[in-house]
Amino acid sequence: MQDALKLGFFIQPVHPPSRPYADVLREDREAVVLADRLGYSEAFIGEHLVDSAETISSSLAFIANLADACPSITFGTGVLPLANYHPAMAAAQVAMVDHLVQGRLVLGVGPGVAADAEALGDSGFDRRRKSEEALEHMCRIWRETPPYRIEGQFYRTTTERSFNPEIGLGMAIRPLQRPHPPIAITSIREDAGGPHAAGARGWTGISATYVGKHVVRAHVRSYAEGRRSAGLSAGASGWRVARSIFVADDEATARRYAHGEDGAHAFYFHVMRTKLAKGGALDVMREGFEELVIAGTPQTVAERILEFREEVGAFGTLLYTGHDWVEPALARRSMELMAKEVLPRILRHTGR
Repeated sequence: MQDALKLGFFIQPVHPPSRPYADVLREDREAVVLADRLGYSEAFIGEHLVDSAETISSSLAFIANLADACPSITFGTGVLPLANYHPAMAAAQVAMVDHLVQGRLVLGVGPGVAADAEALGDSGFDRRRKSEEALEHMCRIWRETPPYRIEGQFYRTTTERSFNPEIGLGMAIRPLQRPHPPIAITSIREDAGGPHAAGARGWTGISATYVGKHVVRAHVRSYAEGRRSAGLSAGASGWRVARSIFVADDEATARRYAHGEDGAHAFYFHVMRTKLAKGGALDVMREGFEELVIAGTPQTVAERILEFREEVGAFGTLLYTGHDWVEPALARRSMELMAKEVLPRILRHTGR
């Protein structure tokens, strides 16, 4: 019997650049609010600085805007590109948001994308190592007694000259969750070391929406091996897999909406394929978008998800990926069917 599967939500998001910015932000917000009302367990929010298709420029600001509208869901940064931030700034903002959402925050971290690095004049650095150092410094800021004296290759944080404990000056606010929110990493490469490292450190992680089964299978196995190497339980319940899913009341509607060449799913995979090709990583997406989108009636989608999980391994959370709402009524209905009809079928099948 497999472990029970949880249902979460992931929104990068990807919209046609021609759409008004206010409209897509409103739509993205509505999608997360709907996920909360339907009982989705998590909502991860992407972040990009210079991308008119992926338009959320601050995942933390977006989450803060949803704090009062979503009383149940756990939020995640998907990801917070730490190489773009000074660790003192990131530590302060994450701590504030963790309090705003009452401790319902997962800190998804990564180095960020090449376009943002170029815009920031940061392309010449090892951004993976830079982001690792930033996270290390953030954890020290949250853990150590001020005044701070933290120095590394890329960052320096000190409050020695300004420190005044009587008035609280030079003392960082700590997150509500101690010592810090749970940490998650994302991964797209089949041979990436991130899943193994995340497992060994007791962190969690996410396989990206657009990667093929061969990549997801490698991530799930590597994560479990990492946990085993650290003497932790060897299961992959802490691993998440994001997938493009569309559920409709009939097969014809599902195929038309999900597989149409002018639809939101085709546009999304065109954007991601173009970006992967430019970055020399197109091998992570072996299948065409029709294969990567799980579409159909509730019964068909449940069967395909169960087959997928058998092929790649029993990961813990399936992240339903939010796309542009080409037909809002059908997009909302898909999220509803996923929560109310697909997930119960899966849980009954697995004895949960």
